[in-house]
Amino acid sequence: MTQDPQSNRYCTRCGTRLSQYNTETCCGSCETKSREQLESPYRTPPGFWHTDQIRDALATWHMGRVIFAYRTHPFHARPLAQETIATWLSLTQAQLSRIEKGPAPEQLSKLIRWAQILQIPADLLWFRLPPRNVDTLEDVNRQGFLRVATVTVASPAALLDALTAIRPTPIPSIVGIDEIEQIRKAAKVFSSIDASGGGVVREAVLAQVRYAIGLLNTTCDPKYRDSLHSAVGYLTHTAAFMAFDRYEHDDARTMFSLALTCAEAGNDWHLRAKIHSSAARQSIWCKEPDDGLTAVGLAFTRPDRLTATERAMLHTTHARALAKLGRVQETLAAIGRADDEFAHANPSEDPPWMTYYGAAQHSGDTGHALFDLAIHGRFVNEARTRLTTAAQGHSDAYLRSRAISATKLASLIMATSDPVEAAAVGHHALRDASHLRSRRAADDLRELRAFAQSRTDQPHVAELTDTIDELLPLG
Repeated sequence: MTQDPQSNRYCTRCGTRLSQYNTETCCGSCETKSREQLESPYRTPPGFWHTDQIRDALATWHMGRVIFAYRTHPFHARPLAQETIATWLSLTQAQLSRIEKGPAPEQLSKLIRWAQILQIPADLLWFRLPPRNVDTLEDVNRQGFLRVATVTVASPAALLDALTAIRPTPIPSIVGIDEIEQIRKAAKVFSSIDASGGGVVREAVLAQVRYAIGLLNTTCDPKYRDSLHSAVGYLTHTAAFMAFDRYEHDDARTMFSLALTCAEAGNDWHLRAKIHSSAARQSIWCKEPDDGLTAVGLAFTRPDRLTATERAMLHTTHARALAKLGRVQETLAAIGRADDEFAHANPSEDPPWMTYYGAAQHSGDTGHALFDLAIHGRFVNEARTRLTTAAQGHSDAYLRSRAISATKLASLIMATSDPVEAAAVGHHALRDASHLRSRRAADDLRELRAFAQSRTDQPHVAELTDTIDELLPLG
């Protein structure tokens, strides 16, 4: 399973050796950085706005045509997707499409905001931008904000009273594509927060889930009904996984069940597979690997309807359950099937909740399965290689995954090899773990401490255990 040195390939951006499971031309870290760069407009060169393509669009006094010229400008390696620009402008893809193709937008406040976001030079516009830092008509009600801020300074109790007096957002009587896109965006935002370390967002995500579920009882055009169920299921799954990560297991199981109901009502086989996989991971974590096997089996009901990435994900979950049961040969076979599927992965085919599953994630998930065999002396090098690839490949956007993989790698080295090297890897993991609110990550650190306990005659190991003790509460 180890890569032949003769066949090494390297990232075309940073020169890092590519994992044998990565079929792209750049490493997972560079790929993620490239995606992150598109989450907000980046600085364009001075000549960008002076090409004939941009000038002609500006001359039409039609912001939609200017946006189209911007996103198809040759400066970009390839045209930017409408969804990318729409996210920058706080629009849906459908709204941006109408702006580009429809009549020229005339609402000045919107034109100003879009021009400022895209950083269009003021001297090229057909309207005047306000002085810097002046609020436009569509900004947050600044006077209202200042009133609340004044209360904050005066009295926290008064602030609480003021906030509880705010009426919740009413459920609309008719649900359309805009509301559905808003649910999807909320799910992506919460998923991103969760993957990068989590935070005090439990009540926020639960409020969004309650609101989204309320939309299921409203009038919706039949052609959007499946999309609505899918979007609500996506958001509810995100909330469920966050609950699982914080050991709110009963809440997680309830929300996984609700998410599955939505996925099936929306005929979304992709989301259905993801929910079963996440529920299986919870069962495996809760020392119920047989239940995990059952959940994975349900996810594989129609594998022909899934992408190669999704099938790879399910095979790795299957392998993790088998490894917990000590079924060595079946574990290796499942990892082999996962590798074969991942070799054919095409991210452009995957649903949005699968963007996390790149080379680093695949290496980490299969490495975790091998870990349960490696601590008993089997396939130690292969487990170590995969966990190293994961720990080095995850970017800051996937801080929790990086910390967990690095912690597992440290535990493996501590149990089977050099304790000093293990301590060094462990300290790296601790730097990431210190930013997390993940009870799974905390328990992995406790496991590392248990492996290190018998090696504390080494000063570096003793320092590591002391640092873990300082970071984690007892228990």
